[in-house]
Amino acid sequence: MSTVTLVGTRLASVGEEFVYHGEASGCAGCPYRDQCLNLTEGRRYRITEVRQSGQTLDCAVHDDGVRAVEVEPAPVRANVPTKGAYAGSAATLAGPCPHTECPSHRYCEPAGADFDEEYRIDSIVGDPPHDFCLLDRDLTLVEFEPPEDA
Repeated sequence: MSTVTLVGTRLASVGEEFVYHGEASGCAGCPYRDQCLNLTEGRRYRITEVRQSGQTLDCAVHDDGVRAVEVEPAPVRANVPTKGAYAGSAATLAGPCPHTECPSHRYCEPAGADFDEEYRIDSIVGDPPHDFCLLDRDLTLVEFEPPEDA
């Protein structure tokens, strides 16, 4: 189910994904707070529709203003330990990785997923993009089911 919210005009295009980080200091006193601060902090979202009838509204955070869009929770791609990784199973991330130059780093520490949370695997994508893990982890690239918004 989609939710209507406001995002910066540069981000307002169908298919764009973002992680909602919550209220910024510039949000204090904004008349659009209720329409903008209505998502779950730390969750990844995908824009499914840009409201064409809406206008661009002034915003203290986004220099080009904000637009009304419809969003839905988006799946997160992540590397998880291979043992027990199959579609429908629950998984957690293997843990932090200091090797930011690794092509798999963005999947080992994916935006929109936390190390202390358990996620349901929607599908197995396959082998991670790295040739070998510098932490000697046996990993599989998966896609987590998007969580349901409450």
